[in-house]
Amino acid sequence: MNVVLWILQVLLALLFLFAGGTKLIMPLDVLIQQGSPNQVMLPGWFIRFIGVVEVLGALGLILPGLLKNRQYLTPLAALGLAIVMVGAVVVTIMGDGVRMAIAPFVILLLLLCIAYERWRVYPHR
Repeated sequence: MNVVLWILQVLLALLFLFAGGTKLIMPLDVLIQQGSPNQVMLPGWFIRFIGVVEVLGALGLILPGLLKNRQYLTPLAALGLAIVMVGAVVVTIMGDGVRMAIAPFVILLLLLCIAYERWRVYPHR
C-alpha cells in the first residue's frame, strides 16, 4: 500500500506543480483565454493564490516523506489540496457542466485517500 500511495503522491504532486506553476507564471490574460475552467471569471489575485496553494500543496505531498521530517504534514497537504479540488469541481460544473467535473472529482477522491491512509500511518504528534 505504501508503494501505491507514493506513486499517487508523486503523480498528483507533478500535476499540481504544473497546474500551480502555470497559474503563477502565465499572464492572467492568457489564462483566461485558454477557456475552461477559467471561463468563470475569478479575480486575478485569487488565481495567483490558488497557484501558490497548489505548488505548496504539491511540495507538501512529497517533501515530508522524502526528508523523513514532519511527516504528519503530508495528510494535511492532501486535505488542503482536496479543499482546492472541491472548488475546482464547483467551478467546472458552473462552466462546463457535470460531465467535465468528473476528472477533478476523481483527483479529489485520490487526495482524500492519501490523506486518510497517511493520517493512519503518521498520526498527529
